[in-house]
Amino acid sequence: MTMSNSPLVTYTNITKNKTSPRNHAIDTITIHCIVGQWTAKQGCDYFATTDRECSANYVVGKDGSIGLSVDEADRSWCTSSRENDNRAITIEVASDTEHPYAVTDAAYAALIKLVADICKRNGIKKLVWSTNKTDRVNHANGCNMTVHRDYANKACPGQYLYDRHGAIAAAVNEILGPGTTQAPEAAPEPVQGFPATPFTVRVIIPDLNYRKGPGMSYAVRGQTGKGVFTITEVQDGWGKLKSGAGWIYLENPDYCTIQGVAAKPAEPDPADVLAQEIAGKVKASGLDPADVLNRVEKILGVA
Repeated sequence: MTMSNSPLVTYTNITKNKTSPRNHAIDTITIHCIVGQWTAKQGCDYFATTDRECSANYVVGKDGSIGLSVDEADRSWCTSSRENDNRAITIEVASDTEHPYAVTDAAYAALIKLVADICKRNGIKKLVWSTNKTDRVNHANGCNMTVHRDYANKACPGQYLYDRHGAIAAAVNEILGPGTTQAPEAAPEPVQGFPATPFTVRVIIPDLNYRKGPGMSYAVRGQTGKGVFTITEVQDGWGKLKSGAGWIYLENPDYCTIQGVAAKPAEPDPADVLAQEIAGKVKASGLDPADVLNRVEKILGVA
């Protein structure tokens, strides 16, 4: 099928940062936040001139403008996953620069119209969102919406847009017509597989960020380097380092692997404990330790 571009585009500046052609039919939508309240022109011009190897198929501006940066027939370099971007139309949306990376009403409305148009032209009959990461990355249970944070240690698309993916799917499906309404989604299953704390993890990349708190919105404090680390607490897929340095993301096996329950310190020998108590009392008394030892041996009959 010949791939076309959206007639909703108000500005075009095609970047060199792309792979032509894509090797998969378009069946997925991936929405990003561009982390800046830009117009579509600013976003497209950035992708066309930057030395960074990044791009998106479309840019939605703060004013509702829509820019084309990579033809739909080509793969953008957007989501840290070749497999995803070969099958997805990627859309960067102008946003605030801080958590929760909110977008304007104009950008949000334009995004819905653009996604509906993409679905219509590419034969996507129904847009399906899941809060279950496994569904998203495996396109399971009909899910055809993915997010950047599934493939990289990033906050993208920001909490504002992430929390609205279900609403975006519903609005798009309403435009697509009868029979496309997404059924209410079951509550996401809790993350399985973490041992009782404390447990150890092996970090297998040299630059895993650790953050001030358990989430992408918290400031990066540093990077762990490769090695084995002890986790003392788990929240929402993030683990607190025993050192107190911060929190690391545990749910991407490309970053770290779960080792198991951390070894507990050996129980102290009761005789050592008693000896330490006696020694402490002797020191505190000011008496001659040798004299006290001789008297103890006589009392115990070991002299």
